[in-house]
Amino acid sequence: MITKYRIRDRRLTPAEDGAQVWVVTAPTEDEKKRLLADFSIDEHTFSSAFDPEEPARLETEPDHLALIFKRPKNYSSKDHFLFKVTSMGLFLFGDRLVLALPEDVSMFSGKYFKQVSGIREVFLKLIYNSIFHFMEHLKVISMISDELEAKITYSMENKHLINMFTLEKSLVYYVNAITANTGVIERLKHAAGKAGFSQRSVEFMDDIMIENQQCYRQASIYSNIFASLVGARASIVSNNLNILMKNLNAVVIAVAVPSFFAGVGGMSELYAITGIRDPKVAYPVFLFAMLLLGWITFVLIKRLEKH
Repeated sequence: MITKYRIRDRRLTPAEDGAQVWVVTAPTEDEKKRLLADFSIDEHTFSSAFDPEEPARLETEPDHLALIFKRPKNYSSKDHFLFKVTSMGLFLFGDRLVLALPEDVSMFSGKYFKQVSGIREVFLKLIYNSIFHFMEHLKVISMISDELEAKITYSMENKHLINMFTLEKSLVYYVNAITANTGVIERLKHAAGKAGFSQRSVEFMDDIMIENQQCYRQASIYSNIFASLVGARASIVSNNLNILMKNLNAVVIAVAVPSFFAGVGGMSELYAITGIRDPKVAYPVFLFAMLLLGWITFVLIKRLEKH
C-alpha cells in the first residue's frame, strides 16, 4: 500500500499531486518494482526495510540517502510479554522522502508532526519518534515487571517467572537495536553537509543523539537489573513452594495423629472412658476431640519449626 503526503501550512496532509512524502507499507511485488524503477533504489536496501532481522545502517547514494533504522514493533496480546523490534527504511531525495514500513502504523501522529518545515525535518522527526517509542515501551516494561514481581512474591508456579524471562529477552533485543541506531545517527551527522541539512537540523541531530544515549542507558540498566535478579526470583518461587509443602506436611501429620488414636481405640473406648452411650452425643464429642487433637498437633509442629 502506498500513501502520499504533502506539506501544507507546515503540516502533512494526504495528497496525490505533488506528493513530497511517500509511505510504503508492505508493498506488493508490482508496487515494489514500480518504486524501484521510479526512485532508482537498490533492491536489497529496499527489501531490508521490511526485514526485522536486518541491522541498522546508513548508505549514501549519489542522489539520495538510504537509512535502515530499528524501531519497536507495536505490542499485541498475542506476543505474550515479548516486545519485538522491527525495521523501517527512510530514503531521502532532494525533494522527496520515501518511508518504507513492514506494518501499517501511524507514524505522523503526536506533537512532533504538528509543525514541519520540510522533508528533512520530517526525516529527522521520524528518527526521533522511533527513539521516543523505545522510551515509552521501556516504561511499559518497567510497569509490567513491577506487577509480575508482586505476583512472584506469592507465586508457587513458573508462569510469572517465565513472563519475566520473556521481558528480559525483550530488553536484550532493545539494547542491541538501540546500539545499532547509535552508530547510524553518528554517521548521519557526519554526512549532514553532503545531504543538505541545515545548521538547525544538525543541532536537532545532537538532541537526537542525546535522547538515544539516554534511551540506551535506561534499557541497559533495566536489562542488567533483570539479569542480576533472575536467580533471586527463581529462589522466591522455590521458597514459596517449600513453605507450602511444609504446611501440607504439618496438616498431614495433624490429621494422622487423631486418626491413630481413633483407629486404636475407636468409638467403643470412647463410650467406656466417658460413659456416654447416646450416639447423638457421643459422635459430636468424638469429632470435637479429634479436631482439638489435630489442632494442638498442628500448633506444636509450627512452633517446633520456628525453633
